[in-house]
Amino acid sequence: MLTKAHVFIEGKVQGVFYRIWVRSKAKKLGLVGWVNNLTDGRVEAVFEGPKETIKEIIDSCWAGPSASKVEKVGVKWEKVSNRHESFEIRR
Repeated sequence: MLTKAHVFIEGKVQGVFYRIWVRSKAKKLGLVGWVNNLTDGRVEAVFEGPKETIKEIIDSCWAGPSASKVEKVGVKWEKVSNRHESFEIRR
């Protein structure tokens, strides 16, 4: 069963290749969705796929790339409405 997680990551997550790291990890896990920087310094991501696989990437989001320092990962579970075809960086 497919599901969707809307995730907000806080800390030192911009300017450290965090979005590129998330996209690479999501593609390796076979997830679709997107990731982008927010103007308040957070990173926002949407992951779609099997719930257990999404839980795996959410756990990984706490680590991130070596230059990042994650302080908080907030997750809102949602129903899949319009399935994405790939995983992309929006901005």
